[in-house]
Amino acid sequence: MTIDTAIINAFTPCGRLRASINLGNPILAGRDPATGAPAGVSVDLARAFAERLGVELELVVWDSAGKSVDAVTKEQADIGFFAIDPLRGAGISFTDAYVLIEGAYLVRDASPLRERDAVDREGIRVMVGKGSAYDLHLSRELKHARILRAPTSPAVVDSFLAENADVAAGVKQQLEADMRRIQGLRMLPGSFMEIRQAMGTPKGRGSAAAAQLGLFVEEMKANGFVAQALQRHGIQGAAVAPSA
Repeated sequence: MTIDTAIINAFTPCGRLRASINLGNPILAGRDPATGAPAGVSVDLARAFAERLGVELELVVWDSAGKSVDAVTKEQADIGFFAIDPLRGAGISFTDAYVLIEGAYLVRDASPLRERDAVDREGIRVMVGKGSAYDLHLSRELKHARILRAPTSPAVVDSFLAENADVAAGVKQQLEADMRRIQGLRMLPGSFMEIRQAMGTPKGRGSAAAAQLGLFVEEMKANGFVAQALQRHGIQGAAVAPSA
């Protein structure tokens, strides 16, 4: 597919494609244990899109979703990988989702909480990752519980324990990993939200660039690229999003 030069230039004002990578969500990216380099589904997609444009790729790496969002919003990066959220949409043009994951609640074994609907009560303190998709969602949805914020999503459970919070909220796979690391924890059944992970570009890059990114995501879902990347990186519990 030939891409118009104006669209390529819109994505590469610095002469290369700068991709904002969030290492705070294990579904999206992490460090390669052998090399320490960023690796994961989002990195694979960033490389594939740079190849599509015929340009050099630069990875701009962050430890939290909030920092990654800020980088794209402020045009310090040209594309990024985020959960779709209306607040973020003020400065970012999102594609449709490429992966669906779950937001879940974790509590101590001794907690009286048994159902997720019981979390939103006076006196309940819920620990979230600052600026994460589920922070934004729960900040709108929880009317009675108090939200506490850990600096990053991977730090949620440790902060939950250190501050003696009642509930830890996060990406289900991250919470499952923490349960394997720390005894005496359990997850409440079900999920409090479906997290729709998408690609995005700054709003200022224009509608043609946003449309091109959207077409790329749809192709990567349809041709099996996203499913193969999930399998290649050993990601379980995430599903390829349906076609838009």
